[in-house]
Amino acid sequence: MLGREEDARDATQETFLAAFRNLRAFRGEAKVSSWLHRIAVNQCITRQRRAKVRGESALEMEEEKNAGNFAAPLHYSPARVVEGLERTAAVRRAVNSLPIDLRQVEVMIAFEELTFKEIADALDLPLSTVKSRLYTALRQLQMRLQKFGDESA
Repeated sequence: MLGREEDARDATQETFLAAFRNLRAFRGEAKVSSWLHRIAVNQCITRQRRAKVRGESALEMEEEKNAGNFAAPLHYSPARVVEGLERTAAVRRAVNSLPIDLRQVEVMIAFEELTFKEIADALDLPLSTVKSRLYTALRQLQMRLQKFGDESA
């Protein structure tokens, strides 16, 4: 969700500190993993809001830093490598531009591979809301990425 390993590590540390501080508040109504996940999501949201206020874009900075990590096999042409990098950058920008509530669900489904039920529990949302947000996120990503396809054609 944060786009940078350093930010993710900091958020993880803050998550466990917050969980320790609020251990007495855990009522046992949900699984510990769901409770911790909710705290982690809240930490990520807080960090993203702070970054937005400071005008940072973590995913774009990570893209620049890791551009060399996306090296293609030798049989690929330089044009294909550049096209792949451009496509990766477009997807990162598209995901980063989603509203936070849609981005959360998209990241949890696509990258964390959580089920709808696990996401609903972690975010304390009805299952139908999770499904609706995913549908909306995918439609918005599709529209944004179609623009990329039109521009690169």
